[in-house]
Amino acid sequence: MLASPTHCALLMTLCGSLLGCGPSGHGHEPGDGGHAPHAKGDHAPHAKGDHATVSHRFDDADKWAKVFDDPERDAWQKPAELVAALAIKPGSTVADIGAGTGYFNPHLAKVVGAQGAVIAVDIEQSLVDHMTERATREATPNVTARLGAVDDPKLSPGEVDLILLVDTYHHIDGRTAYFSALRKALRPGGRLAVVDFKPGDLPVGPPPDHRIAQSKVVSELTASGWEQQPTKDLLPYQFVAVFTVQENK
Repeated sequence: MLASPTHCALLMTLCGSLLGCGPSGHGHEPGDGGHAPHAKGDHAPHAKGDHATVSHRFDDADKWAKVFDDPERDAWQKPAELVAALAIKPGSTVADIGAGTGYFNPHLAKVVGAQGAVIAVDIEQSLVDHMTERATREATPNVTARLGAVDDPKLSPGEVDLILLVDTYHHIDGRTAYFSALRKALRPGGRLAVVDFKPGDLPVGPPPDHRIAQSKVVSELTASGWEQQPTKDLLPYQFVAVFTVQENK
């Protein structure tokens, strides 16, 4: 996964892999419900402000594939329903930051179609290799796995129509700078979709102190030049927040 936005470790949460504090995959932090328990030392040294709330590696692709791609995850993650709700047009280019083992890749590949593209970004080389092999195995040539950096998803200016982060936001360090710079990667009319865990006693997801409230996500992204758009409450344990670039930015 990416070391900038990383899946959240579902107790290391489902977001993928983290190299420090960045995107690493929709694996998320495992724990209950198909996520791996956090290990000692998972807390990031700087969990206040716009710093990541957890730092964790996701470099064992085989291990995390069993967690992130657990069939039981589909019941609450609702990948097909989520992708449909995002109303992605055929021919679009979608970047999944913190893509992990590629859980969403086949769903995104299907909606963008042969003329579209899916860029699955992660900071763990082992996960990038895993997703490359997965694309071949699943016959999805419109999926490309890309190695990102902790502070840079390596997207070119104007490259994508939609940026997706699932259980990755709280893994990103220095989010104000990260998401301010990320605006450049979008084409005109492009969107950013953030999916992460709600507060409360949930059967899946990271520990409460690793989560970031939706209100803080909105506040941080507004300060970074984004504007929230209306969205439906679709998932049982996660919020979905969609943003566009502020017109004056």
